[in-house]
Amino acid sequence: MVVEVRLYATLRRYTPSSPNGVITVDVPDGITVLDLVKKITIDPSEIHLIMINGIGCEFEKIIGNGDRVGLFPPVGGG
Repeated sequence: MVVEVRLYATLRRYTPSSPNGVITVDVPDGITVLDLVKKITIDPSEIHLIMINGIGCEFEKIIGNGDRVGLFPPVGGG
């Protein structure tokens, strides 16, 4: 199945071929967000917020075909 992954802010460095941070990934049925993150070689500790189709979720959530997965790092500032 195919999912769209959107990486935000500092996580975009993991997609040098896609400067806007959007990639399409082929994944097996039943894959979790954590499995997906490992597949695209991102350290899970760098992810603070996960959204699937605009709804917040956890690493254990199973991804469905055609889902849009957004991954956000912690945000700093002051």
